[in-house]
Amino acid sequence: MSGGPSVHHPGGGFAGWTVELANRTREPCRNIHPVLVFSARDRGFTQDRVTLEFFDAAAARWRPAELETSGAGEVLAVLDADATSGFAVPGREEARVGVRMALAEDTPPNQVTVNAAVIQRHGDDGDWVGESDDYRFAVLDDTGYGAAVTRDELATTGTGSLVRLAVAVGSLLLGGCVLAALVSGRPARAARRDTARRRPPAR
Repeated sequence: MSGGPSVHHPGGGFAGWTVELANRTREPCRNIHPVLVFSARDRGFTQDRVTLEFFDAAAARWRPAELETSGAGEVLAVLDADATSGFAVPGREEARVGVRMALAEDTPPNQVTVNAAVIQRHGDDGDWVGESDDYRFAVLDDTGYGAAVTRDELATTGTGSLVRLAVAVGSLLLGGCVLAALVSGRPARAARRDTARRRPPAR
């Protein structure tokens, strides 16, 4: 699956999407740790109701993502292939990370926006080296009741996405690598243009 579904059903098992890490430089980018930020419109989309896994291509297996909850109530998922090394993206190339999510049966209807922040770790510190566009989905029960997501909403990037990422993930600096995280729900070309425009300023 190249893009995420527009609807996730509680208790319906796993549904997946792809996160693409695109290196715009000639040099390899190492120690890359994508962080997914789930921001729900209503209460009820909580860490204990989310099961999220990512595919570790090197080990050829699915691994559980580490989940946390931000001070504002967002669910944060760290896609960490290794506790120390993370992912590596060769120069002028892309790496694709498969992600799949399942919701507990008691998850209430909701509308959720997902963004990816790309962190390059340096020891105990880290640099913000990229971010994605929005991926939006509805949480609906089997009867179809819940928060609807229109096609226009799926194609629109929220104006507060970058601010929300910064608050959720923390104060991060722009590093030497230029990476784009593309949550494959929109055309890649448009997503890359948006990422270049919205890159956070260096401090």
